[in-house]
Amino acid sequence: MPCQLRALRYDHALMSFDNAATPVITPPGQGRIIRAFGEEAEFLITGEQTGGRFTQWIETTPPGAGPPPHYHTQEDENFYVIEGSAEFFRDGRWTAATPGTVVFMPKGEVHSFRNAGTTPLKMLIITVPSGFETFFARCADEFAKPGAPDMARIIEISAEHGIHFVTP
Repeated sequence: MPCQLRALRYDHALMSFDNAATPVITPPGQGRIIRAFGEEAEFLITGEQTGGRFTQWIETTPPGAGPPPHYHTQEDENFYVIEGSAEFFRDGRWTAATPGTVVFMPKGEVHSFRNAGTTPLKMLIITVPSGFETFFARCADEFAKPGAPDMARIIEISAEHGIHFVTP
């Protein structure tokens, strides 16, 4: 029986992209490295390449580190734990996540993660739609300035990208 391929039809009212996507193959270690918040993000596929559809990166988080609780108004966030010991915050509690664990946080959901181990935590993260790479690069510029970063400016940049920090 011959293999038959069918095109998937998307409801353009729900999902449309004005920019064309291009095929991407990113060999290991060849992504764009950006450092901010004490973390390293290797952006493997960016919105420029996907026509704004998504961004994909590997984030390396040192022991004990991770963002404060926050929510996104513009993108859903998907996590895959590659190595290390993660914990995810949701609904007021922390949940352990070992390598192989997949986590989905839709926009609007207050969440956080942290490295609960003693070795670096590596996760593959995808945000839909794209844009997180721009946020992270803008924050990296602030962290690269002499002295301590201007956290009021970081919060302002975050809000401009629909990322809002909350007190749990």
